[in-house]
Amino acid sequence: MTLATPNADVAATEFSSAQFRQALGHFATGVTVVTACGPDGQRAGLTVNSFSSVSLEPPLVLWSLGRSSSSMAVFAAASHQVIHVLGADQQALAERFAGPRERRWLDLAHGWSGGGAPLLAGCAAVFECQGLTQHAAGDHVVFIAQVTRCTSDGARAPLVYHASRFHTGLTGSP
Repeated sequence: MTLATPNADVAATEFSSAQFRQALGHFATGVTVVTACGPDGQRAGLTVNSFSSVSLEPPLVLWSLGRSSSSMAVFAAASHQVIHVLGADQQALAERFAGPRERRWLDLAHGWSGGGAPLLAGCAAVFECQGLTQHAAGDHVVFIAQVTRCTSDGARAPLVYHASRFHTGLTGSP
């Protein structure tokens, strides 16, 4: 397989970053909070909507993080991470982890995954992962991880992000 290198000159002349961002906003996504703990014990967590499955065998998922993120050093060094799929009633948790870094863990009870990453309670689905690879891609780093444990609550409606707003009201399993 041959991978093509993106031609930045073509992309830059056909549309602006703002137009690209606006067009991406038309794609509804689920909302996750990804957590990890660095080798020094520093916790990191942030709201992410760039989560996707990669493979069933082995069970692989991916998510991405901006290279300039203040949490990049922790996630880059962490061996494990937990991806929490938020339920419709967890908008406040999404906003907490999208807000100021120093407030994310303030008075927030949590447990620990088997791999030592912070584990949040009450989520629609949880993927405990071991990091496999990190790939630089434009202004982001794509993290690919192997799922070591997962749980889900099929009765929970998801929190959805579309057109720069949170949405609820979708039903759980049919």
